[in-house]
Amino acid sequence: MRLEQNLTIAAMQRHSLTFWWLVECWVSVFNKLIRRYKYLEKGFEDEVKKLLLFLKGFSESERNKLAMLTGILLANGTLNASILNSLYNENLVKEGVSAAFAVKLFKSWINEKDINAVAASLRKVNMDNRLMELFPANKQSLEHFTKYFTDAGLKELSEYVRNQQTIGARKELQKELQEQMSRGDPFKDIILYVKEEMKKNNISEQTVIGIVWSSVMSTVEWNKKEELVAEQAIKHLKQYSPLLAAFTTQGQSELTLLLKIQEYCYDNIHFMKAFQKIVVLFYKAEVLSEEPILKWYKDAHLAKGKSVFLEQMKKFVEWLKNAEEESESETEEGD
Repeated sequence: MRLEQNLTIAAMQRHSLTFWWLVECWVSVFNKLIRRYKYLEKGFEDEVKKLLLFLKGFSESERNKLAMLTGILLANGTLNASILNSLYNENLVKEGVSAAFAVKLFKSWINEKDINAVAASLRKVNMDNRLMELFPANKQSLEHFTKYFTDAGLKELSEYVRNQQTIGARKELQKELQEQMSRGDPFKDIILYVKEEMKKNNISEQTVIGIVWSSVMSTVEWNKKEELVAEQAIKHLKQYSPLLAAFTTQGQSELTLLLKIQEYCYDNIHFMKAFQKIVVLFYKAEVLSEEPILKWYKDAHLAKGKSVFLEQMKKFVEWLKNAEEESESETEEGD
């Protein structure tokens, strides 16, 4: 029995190797023809697009072979990723043909290149955010896509799409947040919206505080005079402190905000002298607390403008340390 199984496996492997050898031969022929006759390139792509529209006319075995061949042709640049538009045909999607074909195609493509090369090709034709459209509308969820392609052995593609969804959700969140601020929506409404988006798209508080900070700083036209911008910044940020405080409930979120402030003040030269004033404002408004500030000062700061910002913060940090020591001393005496 074992001998029969081994013979069967060996026969399958020989068949697989023979098939791949044939595929490589076909690819070689196509490449030679197109290199020799450049005018065939566009015509070849058009014919492949038409071919993909009629996948239902092929047997499953024929579709699998075509998918693998197409993947190799995409990998070596003979075909442009725009041909994948044919897979979004309503009938092909509805009957599951598109998704099944895509599995074989992407396996072949990634096997020849890697997920980064595949992603770059998809981005060039604005198809990097459309892969979920390979499924009917009622199945176009990240969970379904991830399970389907992970089960098929394409975990790297699943992770790529998940990352794309997260990036898209962040961009949409920032856009909506800026619109809400421009309209002057109540903070309680904005906070509720952001928290719902965090939960729905699994976005961390550390990521959100960066988005909120960027949105807050983009809602005003800043004065170009260094002596005036600090006053303007304090007035503006004092107004938005409750919104920022809602998303610094964790020490790591506070540290993230400190790094964002440092980066912003460094990148916008007229804010260089405003750094310490912003941090003190946020400390008084309970957006930031002692521990993250002390950690930032000690070893968690960025290299950008390091000497300038540390010097600005020196006296305030000393005051924080003394206040902390006095507090500990009072606690010990009370005990």
